[in-house]
Amino acid sequence: MGRLIYTSITSLDGYIADESGSFDWSMPDEEVHSFVNGLERDVHTHLLGRRLYEVMAAWDAVPAEDEPPAIHEYARIWQGADKVVFSRTLADPSAPRTRLEREFDPAAVRALVEASDGDVSVGGADLAGQALQAGLVDELQQLLSPVIVGGGKRFLPDGLRLDLELLEEKRFANGVVFLRYRVRN
Repeated sequence: MGRLIYTSITSLDGYIADESGSFDWSMPDEEVHSFVNGLERDVHTHLLGRRLYEVMAAWDAVPAEDEPPAIHEYARIWQGADKVVFSRTLADPSAPRTRLEREFDPAAVRALVEASDGDVSVGGADLAGQALQAGLVDELQQLLSPVIVGGGKRFLPDGLRLDLELLEEKRFANGVVFLRYRVRN
């Protein structure tokens, strides 16, 4: 049985994108990217909202030869995983190993996670918020960037109350801090 994990790179004040929708302040360096690759290796399926899917679709292309090894490795990891895109507006997914769901069905997501031989990730703040509110998320993994952006797209939804247990923490040379929490039920 897999776990449902919500992982995101955030600002210190809890945003995944700033008020203009930019997340260029969160681009990982080689050390952080290699660490993220390690987190992603055990993910067999990604659950994505449409906007995140459109951003992540760039990883379906082979990176340029001059890109660092961590970039090439992440592309292989991404391409090797299944994806489920939750969208009412997307016509058809453009990437291989991708299927489309029109509605978020907590029972279907729970069954998918329980049947998985590996971990399942949920991404996109809105979709992850639905999974969190439904009590489906087993772990939160947050990479805190040393920046305050003052507003934008929040990592966690308003009104959410969860008790967490810290499982891991790691500091990186560039000031990013990784925090991994288990959701207590």
